[in-house]
Amino acid sequence: MSEKEKKDDSRATAGEAEDEEMEGLFMQFISGLYTSTMQQLGKLMNPLTGKVDRNLDAAHATIELLRMLKEKTKGNLTKRESDAISSALSNMQMNYVDELKREEEKDKKNSSKQS
Repeated sequence: MSEKEKKDDSRATAGEAEDEEMEGLFMQFISGLYTSTMQQLGKLMNPLTGKVDRNLDAAHATIELLRMLKEKTKGNLTKRESDAISSALSNMQMNYVDELKREEEKDKKNSSKQS
């Protein structure tokens, strides 16, 4: 193998390692948004406060952020990244809808008690 071929091979290996690192960072970012949304929906305890808090407006904003990210990165992600963002977004949206329904039922019960 010539010196040029060795350098090209070394660059390819370094490029692949960087791609894998970037994919890992992207996956961590998606996971962080997912975890934040689950906390905002009251599905997970906040590790800083030790409480389960619910903030549907914040959850909606985080979901919209991920939806925008999915649109803006379309065609520029690996299959694994694309699958991860789609799965996280779908799960977040379904949980959000469930929490909205729960909120509506709670409001109906409270208004019928007041009547």
